Amino acid sequence: MNSSSKSDNYTLPFIVLTALFFMWGFFTVLNDILIPHLKAVFELTHFQAMLVQFAFFGAYFIGSLIYFIISVSFGDPINKIGYKGGILLGLALSAIGSALFYPATYIHLYWFYLMALFIVGLGFTLLQIAANPYVAILGKPETASSRLNLVQAFNSLGTTIGPAIGGYLIFHYFAGVQAVKIPYIVYAGIFLLLAFLIIVVKLPKITNPDEKVSGFGSLHYRNLVLGILAIFMYVGAEVSIGSILISFLGLKEIAGLNEADASTFLSFYWGGLMIGRFLGAISLSDMKNTTLKYWIMTGIPLLAFLVIFYLSDLQTASIYGIFLMINLLAFHFGKSLAGRTLTVFSLIIIMLLIISLGFNGTVAMWTVIGIGLFNSIMWSNIFTLAISGLGKYTSQGSSMLVMAILGGAIIPPLQGKFADIWGVHASFIVPVFSYIYLAYYGWSGFKVRKFKKYIENKI
Repeated sequence: MNSSSKSDNYTLPFIVLTALFFMWGFFTVLNDILIPHLKAVFELTHFQAMLVQFAFFGAYFIGSLIYFIISVSFGDPINKIGYKGGILLGLALSAIGSALFYPATYIHLYWFYLMALFIVGLGFTLLQIAANPYVAILGKPETASSRLNLVQAFNSLGTTIGPAIGGYLIFHYFAGVQAVKIPYIVYAGIFLLLAFLIIVVKLPKITNPDEKVSGFGSLHYRNLVLGILAIFMYVGAEVSIGSILISFLGLKEIAGLNEADASTFLSFYWGGLMIGRFLGAISLSDMKNTTLKYWIMTGIPLLAFLVIFYLSDLQTASIYGIFLMINLLAFHFGKSLAGRTLTVFSLIIIMLLIISLGFNGTVAMWTVIGIGLFNSIMWSNIFTLAISGLGKYTSQGSSMLVMAILGGAIIPPLQGKFADIWGVHASFIVPVFSYIYLAYYGWSGFKVRKFKKYIENKI
């Protein structure tokens, strides 16, 4: 593996990549605002409205599949053009897709919005394939999960403020049929600005030009193959819950909130990912001072409690504070191990979903919102466990993991169809099965074995 920089000081490149993660988090969660908006504008069913996620996350599958076919046929493209080139191409596609929202408001066809989201999804596919392993490479291998948790925390900062800002712009400031026209043009400009920054800032050019990686070598690794399904289940469940949350909070037996007020509580769901990922970055780091480490981990949820109390009220902060304490205890039981922490968090989410299915009102509302805290470390932990030991197949494996984001296209419409038939509240049974598998992957499925050796040992 070659790099144009011999220095190990990756601070500035890391900051630029962190800004990138923030922006695509901000954009992705806007789909949760777009769904009720387009549902009302085009008078859609829950299933039809969830096609927003099908188009967006389906692009991850199509884009990754194309990437994988090129990889096995001609060699890994990232190994040739470098991670920086992949990121720039991804940003260009994202800007084009965002800009298409402007004519979409005049054409006024639902499929045109879906096409625009599909193009943005293709751009995000390249960003995921290039940026995630790039962050993992920029530093010590043993702290890769910690770094991914940190950038994912800023990704979650984007998903936290996205619903509040997006909800205000779409449901209040630009309310109406053309409410998305100006906001998405602004997003296109931001993607282009990020591309300019990445060109100006000297990111280390890391490539593998001498290693032609073709064939299906990455599929020999059991931890990757099982990790692909884990990403599918995780993304599908997380996106599905967020996508239907506004409708859920609008139910009279739950909270009876209007769309604008519900979008504020959607920020609590996505904000939980941010809080948990900051905790995960500390928990999974190689910080030598154990006392300082635990003080910082205690301070993060305390700060979150104070911010929520300042922005809302004592009751809201106190209820959320209960989940913050459970989250902190869950990290303790995880013992700074990626697989163990994944299992602990999955089991807690299963319990929260079961409780939400059995109750109405405040209990059901907050047990669903609290899930965000425990979704926090899943992407980072699954990703680093899945690519562990892949060596020259890392980028190829990364493309297959990004392909598995297809879960975000499949599970939300599935839950939407369930909601149309049995009701929104009962539909939360759908993601339970995803977390059962994730608990297994964190317990055993992540173990690094090559399939050939594994099969030989079993015979």
